Amino acid sequence: MVEKKSCFQLVANIIMAILALCCLFPFLLLIMSSLTDENTLIREGYSIIPKQFGLDSYAYLWKNADQIGRAYGITILITVVGTVSSMLLTILMAYPLSRREFFGRNVCAFYVFFTMLFNGGLVPTYIMYTRYLHIKNTLWALLIPSLLVSAFYVIMMRTYFNTNIPEAVIEAARIDGAGEWRILFTIVLPMSLPMIATMALLIGLGYWNDWKNGLYYLTDSRLYSIQNMLNQMLKDIQFLKSGADASAAADIAQDMPSVGIKMAIAVVGALPVMIVYPFFQKYFVKGITIGAVKG
Repeated sequence: MVEKKSCFQLVANIIMAILALCCLFPFLLLIMSSLTDENTLIREGYSIIPKQFGLDSYAYLWKNADQIGRAYGITILITVVGTVSSMLLTILMAYPLSRREFFGRNVCAFYVFFTMLFNGGLVPTYIMYTRYLHIKNTLWALLIPSLLVSAFYVIMMRTYFNTNIPEAVIEAARIDGAGEWRILFTIVLPMSLPMIATMALLIGLGYWNDWKNGLYYLTDSRLYSIQNMLNQMLKDIQFLKSGADASAAADIAQDMPSVGIKMAIAVVGALPVMIVYPFFQKYFVKGITIGAVKG
């Protein structure tokens, strides 16, 4: 019996190791391709071990270090403020919906769920945000539309509160004289840390990777996030490569690493997330409920 368990454990570990390598392989290929010489990429294609290394792609990005640095600063600011604001609004909306004694609970829950199925469309949304809320070419354009409050996250958090927070704990707190605000911040939230960390990571990734809001609502390049900035740089290179007729523009386009720059841009955009992610990993394997029922 012990030998069967050992064999099963060995096979399971091998399978998990293979799956982990399959997940890491694209990232490794991405990084190595960004460090490959442009001519080698064109001639030999992508490879884990390039025949000739080159830093031309990163050298080109370094020439725009001021713009990239400003875009990084804007992205970090929007990601932090947006994640905190979104989590606060999501929790404050989900907690009342999880309480059975809340008057109008079903109506509010239906309203939240309805927004997941139907929306006004892109054009009415654009008109509302630009003509009436006046967020065009402001940082609010990167913060509010489509990201600040998500009905899906509200329902997830409400479901977690309903299924994983013992009702007896809340009742005991009320008997001891605690109000709703104290119950929420001293009992419910500490018992929901794994869920809060998971949702904060998902919301933060949404803000970090967002490029649509900048595309729709920004024309001032000084307000571009890192995704919009890198996307604009890539478009400029492709334009010069495809439509450069003048000799000066053709010479500039010829020196640009058009293939490797795509890989370098992806690395620059994804690297901070890859660094931060392992620090949140422990919350995914943590126990769902922390604490005990008061007797």
